Amino acid sequence: MRRFKQQLTLQECETILQGAYRGFLSVNGENGYPYTIPMNFLYNDNRIYFHSALQGHKIDAIKQSAKACFTVINEPVQQENDWWYHVSSVVCFGQVSIIENQEERMEILKSLGQKYFPEGYDMQKDLKMNAHRAAVLCLIVEHMTGKRVKEN
Repeated sequence: MRRFKQQLTLQECETILQGAYRGFLSVNGENGYPYTIPMNFLYNDNRIYFHSALQGHKIDAIKQSAKACFTVINEPVQQENDWWYHVSSVVCFGQVSIIENQEERMEILKSLGQKYFPEGYDMQKDLKMNAHRAAVLCLIVEHMTGKRVKEN
């Protein structure tokens, strides 16, 4: 981090991760090309969880290299009488893996459902019908940085 005055504290980074709706997961893709995809996620205790299809480019990339990066940007805020926006971003580096333990996998799917499904939605029915088609990924955060920017 070059601009230390803009650096967020660990607690500020975690607050952004807990409140953000979506972020971008980057993995090492085919032929050395980076592969980045927007993902819904759940942050808990230095781990970021995602649901995924069981197969595909992302899963293939993770099986080849566990190194990954996850980035979140919060909603821009415009201060009164300012034309510019204030945004904060968090970048997490770590190792991502596929959760194989079925009990743990179901608990994470339920937690993701609680974050994203609307109130009153029959989550149990949905999980019963669809959980067998979902992989759960876990990014263990090894390094996290955050930055506050005033865009002007």
